[in-house]
Amino acid sequence: MNLRIIQIGKTREPWIKAGVEEYLKRLQPFIKLEVLELSDTSLKIAGTPEAVKAKEAALILSKLEPEDYVILLDERGLDKTSLEFSGFLTNISDRKRVVFVIGGVYGTDPCLRKRADLMLRLSSMTFTHQMARLVLVEQIYRAMMISSGRSYHY
Repeated sequence: MNLRIIQIGKTREPWIKAGVEEYLKRLQPFIKLEVLELSDTSLKIAGTPEAVKAKEAALILSKLEPEDYVILLDERGLDKTSLEFSGFLTNISDRKRVVFVIGGVYGTDPCLRKRADLMLRLSSMTFTHQMARLVLVEQIYRAMMISSGRSYHY
């Protein structure tokens, strides 16, 4: 399985960064997972939150291929249990590349929702975009453990 996470900005909190790195290391034997951090430095001067979201969306869209299966993390997305998420990833594993998109601090522009093949929410609660990164990689790791019959899930 070939996965990519596209995220706006760097993970700055050391404890979140360490957690993400730990799960990325654990995932290496199971899947290829690339994390693409897009710089948010020039985007911050865009002005209004809507303008920032539009510039972020343009940057993200420029990194997508037409055949990518795009999963947008969004508060309006579908809820999946860890078991359902594992089964879902198994079912789409034949895709060339599955791309998870995590927007910036203001959320995502509607054009990203249109491009997404699936909108997924991690929880009914709201997380910072940095925290969402950690939760996502942990859930991808959990999904791999479930699909391989490992005991991590319980």
